[in-house]
Formats: sequence, structure tokens, C-alpha cells
Amino acid sequence: MSADSNAAEFATDEDKVRLAIDLARENVLRNTGGPFGAAVFAVAGVRPIAVGTNAVLRLHNSVAHAETVAITAAEAALRNESLDGHELFASAEPCAMCLGAILAAGLERVVFGALREDVEAIGFDEGPVFAQSYEYVSERGVAIVRGLLRDEAAAVLQLYAQRGGPVY
Repeated sequence: MSADSNAAEFATDEDKVRLAIDLARENVLRNTGGPFGAAVFAVAGVRPIAVGTNAVLRLHNSVAHAETVAITAAEAALRNESLDGHELFASAEPCAMCLGAILAAGLERVVFGALREDVEAIGFDEGPVFAQSYEYVSERGVAIVRGLLRDEAAAVLQLYAQRGGPVY
């Protein structure tokens, strides 16, 4: 996260998703990881508790997705393994692993930009996420908002592909 975003306020869902998209774009431009960013906020909060970018290649860690990095950092910052009362904003639709992490963390809501088909269009495999997966998540109290700023988020995925970023 840039120094000026530490002081910035993110009042709307669009602002928060745009933060995740900006993090993803910076990760691509700096060649520090895949085209994914995420941020955890308290419900109705205006400043992120924690942010994450995809660090799979940088850390040689297959589970270092932007969402899991943000969740891990938020739990550490709060010194609590539950993120009840918090929500996750992501640049792209969570993969199967990240969807499980969202449930395990107790997040109340997830808002994301690019859709699964946008991610898969550049070669990533998002795993077994089905309509029933979202029904299951919703039944457990997690609200899902799909495709907010989709075009902007998908453009970061395309940038990654154009720059020859590896698919893993």
C-alpha cells in the first residue's frame, strides 16, 4: 500500500474495490506477483485493517493469494483469528481456496471486481467454485457482491497477460 493510502479514506464499496485493483496493478507493474489485490475493512470502516497482494511467486508459497495474505495480516493486526465484523474487497473473484479462507475467517461480506471467467481467460484455474459454493457461503451469513468495477479489474488481468506474467 502506498504511503498516501495509509491516510486515505475509502468511504464507498467502489473506493474499496478500487484500492484492491490498484494494489493488483502495482503488483503487476513492479513484477512482484500476480494480478490480484485485496483489502480487509471493518464493516462501515473507511481505512483498511490490512491489505494483500498475490505473493505466490515472490514467497514460493502456493497459498499466498491476495485474499489469504490480507486475511492473515488483518488477523495479526487485530490479534484475533476471527474477522467477524469485517469485510473483504478483492480485485477478482476468490478461487476455491480463498472462498474457504473467507468462511474460516468469519468475514461478513465479500466484494470483488473481475469475475471468474475474466481470471480464467488469462489462464488461471480457479478450482471448484460452483453456484452451490456461493449458496453455501451465503447460507453461512457471508454476503457476496460480484463484478463491482469489473472492467477496471479485468484490465489489470489483461495487463498481466500482455506483460507475459506467468500462470501458476
